Amino acid sequence: MRRRTGALLGVVLATAVTVAGGHFATAAGRSSAVQVAHADHRPNIVLVLMDDFSLELLATMPQAQRLRAVGATYRNAHVVDSLCCPSRAAIFTGRPPHQTGVFTNTANDPEHPMGGYRAFVRNDNTSKAFNVALQKGGYTTGFIGKYMNGYSMYTNHGENFAPAKIPGWDVFNAVLSGGYHEWGFRTTYLDKDGRVRMRHTRKPPRSASTATLDHAYATNVMSRYAGTFLREHRDQKKPYFLEVATYGPHAQMQKAYPDNPPFPSAFADRAPKGHPAGGNCGTRPCGRLTLRDLKGYADPRDDNAPTFLRRNGTTAPAPAWNINPVTLKDRMALQQYRDRARMVQSIDRMLGRLRAEAGPNTYFFLTSDNGFHLGQLQLNGGKGTPYDFDTHVPLVVAGPGVQPGARSQLVSSIDLAPTFETIAGLRPKSYRSGTSFASSLANPQAPGGRFVFMEHTYAKLQPGEVDSDRSSGGDIQQVPSYLAVRGKRGLLARFDLDDSARGTDYAYELYRYDVPWEDRNVFATDHEKPWARELMRRLRAWDGCEPEECRALSR
Repeated sequence: MRRRTGALLGVVLATAVTVAGGHFATAAGRSSAVQVAHADHRPNIVLVLMDDFSLELLATMPQAQRLRAVGATYRNAHVVDSLCCPSRAAIFTGRPPHQTGVFTNTANDPEHPMGGYRAFVRNDNTSKAFNVALQKGGYTTGFIGKYMNGYSMYTNHGENFAPAKIPGWDVFNAVLSGGYHEWGFRTTYLDKDGRVRMRHTRKPPRSASTATLDHAYATNVMSRYAGTFLREHRDQKKPYFLEVATYGPHAQMQKAYPDNPPFPSAFADRAPKGHPAGGNCGTRPCGRLTLRDLKGYADPRDDNAPTFLRRNGTTAPAPAWNINPVTLKDRMALQQYRDRARMVQSIDRMLGRLRAEAGPNTYFFLTSDNGFHLGQLQLNGGKGTPYDFDTHVPLVVAGPGVQPGARSQLVSSIDLAPTFETIAGLRPKSYRSGTSFASSLANPQAPGGRFVFMEHTYAKLQPGEVDSDRSSGGDIQQVPSYLAVRGKRGLLARFDLDDSARGTDYAYELYRYDVPWEDRNVFATDHEKPWARELMRRLRAWDGCEPEECRALSR
């Protein structure tokens, strides 16, 4: 077994590391790659990436709370786009959507795809993904779970074929789109010649035992794959990186079983029939989860309408964009909140299993591709907005040399890729627009980000769209395109109310964070204040920024 060197690495991160211009360097200015990259004792890295995970669910997960007790909790972690595929593309590459070219979940235009896996490949993102850098840097790389919207098998003359091979992965167990149903799906694997093959995890009959049903549940299948990877690689001299990307707690696309709720947990965690407050909600009885946990739930939307800024500096009211009928009733919202809490318990058990299997010289990252709203600001179910409940995600990191406790630095999802490279002793690629936060793992007071940016592109729903969220009300299609910037004092968002591809009709929303949610748009009264002017300056500079510019804007 490789020697445990966490204490040494902690000293390196705490005292010898400076982050300048996105590079990992020693205090003397030399690249740490010379010192660390060829050592067998470099740490392992495990990333658990959840899907549509809203922040209030973290308190229900006992294993996640144990991780927090020994790890760094980033209280200001945000995603650059609160939509599945653009967010995942950004996490892989450390680049925002305007650089990845992945703006939506589906291709939209087949000849010139603007989203999904096709756009990811067309814009050469596979070669820029962090796993390629880690593999070239000497890591064994493994992927298990949900990869990218649109990455799936194809059928020709009635025969099913595996999707294309993704570079940079030594083990690749992608759970294809059937994973949204949680039962009955195909997964990929690489054969001895490195070719992509598929296996089918069949759906048991509903009459099967709870144990049999849950054995075939997607999260539990991923947990077994991940356990196998860790057992096979933990004692090797070569370090490893493993990503486990769950489908939970995303809503199902269609029911695997007639009695499934929209957010189907493992059967062992479900409420008994006739007892809606029962079941397993982890650290708390399900009956104690209430709508008061959802900050801003049912808050009137009248105060959130955007504001025009005229050329002469005066303002005027702009049309509201959040105009969908409120169809998500209290009873349904509460049921879905509790079902989502039940759904994450299988992820939590997997987290505990992986930590037990991985060994001590391992960093664990727990986060999500985006948040989720469920009645806040009178929005129905969904995501895509720049508001806290959609962009604010958990980020907990534990491992050798990590000083436990909360962190106040603002961290973006595009910061993950350069952080992985830094931990691996590599110089982050110059095309990363994010900045490593590795120095703050051992030193909570280390300099870090002061601003995070969000961007989102409006698109009409297309066939195959998995984020219509119709079971919760379906809000995604009404969210306009926007750019947004968030600092510690507030959030500024510039919405484009013209939904055409070429025209623009900008209106603004500005929120102060002296209240716990985006309660009232104060742009008309506060936009000339120094803190708001600083947000405006940075927002305008972010529009189309190149990597070096983007990194500087977050500081």
